Amino acid sequence: MKSFDIEITETLQRTVSVAADSREEAEQMVDDGWHNGDYVLDSEDFIDVDFKTVGEGEKEMSKSKKELDALLVKPNEYPQKVTIGAELKDLQEAVGGTITAVYPFADPVAIVCNDEGKLLGLPMNRALRDEHGQTYDVLTGSFLVVGLGKEDFASLSPELAQKYEQHFHQPETFIKLGGHLVILPTPDEAVQPTEEKPRAKPPAEHDR
Repeated sequence: MKSFDIEITETLQRTVSVAADSREEAEQMVDDGWHNGDYVLDSEDFIDVDFKTVGEGEKEMSKSKKELDALLVKPNEYPQKVTIGAELKDLQEAVGGTITAVYPFADPVAIVCNDEGKLLGLPMNRALRDEHGQTYDVLTGSFLVVGLGKEDFASLSPELAQKYEQHFHQPETFIKLGGHLVILPTPDEAVQPTEEKPRAKPPAEHDR
């Protein structure tokens, strides 16, 4: 949504009669009288109004305090670009409970996830790996990838959104074998499709 600064100009006009020796003297008399409050124009003197965009013309309304552009990553699903509220309750709703944030990357991004995901036994979602590709943690339940502002979470830039969509793109399957956790990419045919909005039904022949 955009915000516009619109200047409203109302024009008031009144004609008064004064006795003077010249036009200049008459104008000066009326000028003095107006400054002295002898002539006060009001709604009865209205003749016109004008509307004009001023300043920068148009500007994007800030979403930093109200909404966040983020990635929502659910187990066994591809990441989704979402716009959600930036309040605590909005983040909690997105991950299904109390939140915690982790910062595993050098980029100004955070992962917001369910703080009790492992205790609640939420399904394993994506592995976190070090620079050598070794798994050091597993994220459980749905989580968000958000940007970082100076003091709080911020919207992901389009570049970072694309980067981390690719990073978390392929869902992972977790198999416990002999006390070890085996992590495999989930085949595309086994990935749960993202929920789609129902398409509108075409009008019946007699409605066309």
